[in-house]
Amino acid sequence: MNRTLKNDLLAVTVSCHGAELQGIENLRTRHQYLWQGDSAFWGRRSPVLFPIVGSVDSGVYRMDGREFRLGQHGFARDREFVPVDDCPDDELWFRLESDDATLALYPRRFVLEIGYRLEGERIAVMWRVTNTDDRVMHFQIGAHPAFNYPDFCAADPVHGYFSFSTTRLRSQVIREKGCVGPEIKIVETDAEGQMPITARTFADDALIFADSQTGRVSLLDKERRPYLTLLFASPLVGLWSPRPEAPFVCIEPWWGRCDSIGFSGDFSEREYVNTLQPGHTFEASYMIIIDNL
Repeated sequence: MNRTLKNDLLAVTVSCHGAELQGIENLRTRHQYLWQGDSAFWGRRSPVLFPIVGSVDSGVYRMDGREFRLGQHGFARDREFVPVDDCPDDELWFRLESDDATLALYPRRFVLEIGYRLEGERIAVMWRVTNTDDRVMHFQIGAHPAFNYPDFCAADPVHGYFSFSTTRLRSQVIREKGCVGPEIKIVETDAEGQMPITARTFADDALIFADSQTGRVSLLDKERRPYLTLLFASPLVGLWSPRPEAPFVCIEPWWGRCDSIGFSGDFSEREYVNTLQPGHTFEASYMIIIDNL
């Protein structure tokens, strides 16, 4: 079941399945900004990553002296959320509560609420995580929205440009089993903080910018005209596209990250993990701005 927010500019559609964003449509031109999912490249559109971001080493993590198996990006993206009816007119909210199935994968009781607010050309994506357990909760959460390139042609040497709030970035590198290795890749931009997106941009998998290096990533078209922007205060942001011929790119604010290669400590010792006391609530958000309306 889908729910939709509209104003004079945009229509934003969200599914109860995973509380996943399904579409961002320009109502004047009918242009669709969000990738519509195709398993030939990537079947998802904008999954929410919880209670982990990325992979745990060998698919196993440790908590409370026990081992648990958990697939990449966790389970929230594959769960049915309950829509919250008592919302402001310009917002949609969805709610997921832990149950026996989630506790078998992640031994903490929680409530995860995901909200969307439409304000003109801006879409706020909001998260609330409440620890309803009687023990401290450690978790990660992240976004994975995929955006269509404007005027995509696979043969073009440049598909578009990224623009950042800085001119020199350090990327961590994914290596074995979806985990991060020790290498650091320097990503250079021009004097305006822009870099072209080419067939080689994601040759080493995702670009991972950690430690709050940038709080803005803009996607520009091939002529360097503004297309859309993400604003965030997350400690990490990932950029990814599966293949050079894929007609979309992901811009992913993360409050968490995959394991380092060989990590075998407790879940609480994972890098970029969030800690939440019983009865407390964690809140985070990011903003999608459509620049070419």
